[in-house]
Amino acid sequence: MAKPMTKSQFMAALAEKSGMSKKEMTEMWEVFVSMIYTHVKADGEVTLPGLGKVQKKDRKARMGRNPATGESIHIPAKTVLKFRVSKAAKDAIL
Repeated sequence: MAKPMTKSQFMAALAEKSGMSKKEMTEMWEVFVSMIYTHVKADGEVTLPGLGKVQKKDRKARMGRNPATGESIHIPAKTVLKFRVSKAAKDAIL
């Protein structure tokens, strides 16, 4: 199996396909990611058409179990980030 593409390789490939410089593409990518972070934080979710949806979800507090001792423990409520892959992406890849 091949190694995953690094950020540098990804930026170079995007720059080549778009005709932009690698530096311009990296700056654009940083703005894109920053926008996603801002909108998910404010609105709770962002849809990336053809790719998926980034969502902020609240998890309730619950009781868990320490696997080493078997002791019951309280797991506090927290907010988590989820990514749901779109059907179009699943169909294209799988």
